[in-house]
Amino acid sequence: MMNKINGYTEEEAMGLIEYIYTGKNAGKTLSYLFETYGKEHSRAKGSVRNYYYAFLKKQDDSRVKRILEGKDLHAGTIRPFTDEETEELLDKVIEGRRKGYSIRRSIMEASGGDEKRMLRMQNKYRNLLKKEPERVEKAAREAGMPISFLQRRLEREIDALYERIAADLRSENARLKEELARLKGSSGRNFPKR
Repeated sequence: MMNKINGYTEEEAMGLIEYIYTGKNAGKTLSYLFETYGKEHSRAKGSVRNYYYAFLKKQDDSRVKRILEGKDLHAGTIRPFTDEETEELLDKVIEGRRKGYSIRRSIMEASGGDEKRMLRMQNKYRNLLKKEPERVEKAAREAGMPISFLQRRLEREIDALYERIAADLRSENARLKEELARLKGSSGRNFPKR
């Protein structure tokens, strides 16, 4: 029987951590690395992400410490929304919808155009709809708005944002590959692989 760490063999865990470490040092995003590792190893992106973060939390395991040794990999601190931030988010969405804005635009305005903050706010709003619908309904009722307007198109809007970010990353990657090919061609020699 193989000795597993959270469901991966020790070798699989070592391979994933090395893949993430190398990819991050090459400027790749974690999201991209989770997706590409998942495709290469027939695992879902979300499953890879969840494993990675669970692995980083097992610092009391000597095998985990050994695999992470010398690598500056750590999970950022998750900062949950306070009740005040949640109420403010609901107010901003309701205010935006009242002006005829989409939920995405309402949240974009509330985030000040910061895409990471916007994603965080959209995910929080989606979780509110799923896990605390009564809270959303209460806020809508208090504002004199029907609840249905708060739910339409949110999933499509979030998916569209993820797709746009992924497309931007693919475009930048293609541009960098072309530039590398151009540089290799102009020098008449190949650069050594690192």
